[in-house]
Amino acid sequence: MTVTSLMTADELYQLPNDERYELVRGELRRMSPTGLQHGDIAAIITASLVDHVRKHRLGKVYVADVGFRIERNPDTVRGPDIAFVRSERVVKSDKFFEGAPDLAIEVVSPSDTYTEVEEKTADWLRGGTRAVVIVDPKRRTVRIHGASETVNVADAIAVDDIVPGWRLPLSEIFEE
Repeated sequence: MTVTSLMTADELYQLPNDERYELVRGELRRMSPTGLQHGDIAAIITASLVDHVRKHRLGKVYVADVGFRIERNPDTVRGPDIAFVRSERVVKSDKFFEGAPDLAIEVVSPSDTYTEVEEKTADWLRGGTRAVVIVDPKRRTVRIHGASETVNVADAIAVDDIVPGWRLPLSEIFEE
């Protein structure tokens, strides 16, 4: 019988920064590069969210390289494409954020499977994220998952109970 040891968040943190990884229940997962469309959409959403959050002093917005430790023993450290943390929860640290962001936004990559996206969404919600926004460039759709419901977005992303007043029309995300 072969026993494979699980990695901890501290061990993940010590890895070189030459690649992007996530840790899922102790299992190291390498993240593939995403491509131009993914990066463009993530940049549009990030710019809009950062502008609104800074203007209204609501908290901090983080991008993909920031890890959030959302489970322990075994550890799970995920990095959403975009994350928002309310002001009262913001901490200064060089390490991973302990806990989940208030809002996680995931842009579906060409290499993502439906199962992977659903697993990541479930991890975020189980870890304490209040809402997960899934942006699917291929289908040109947006879904918002909350603790009790999933909403298909028709014309704009808005999560007023988490980021009051922020609204991003889908026409700005899915430009022609």
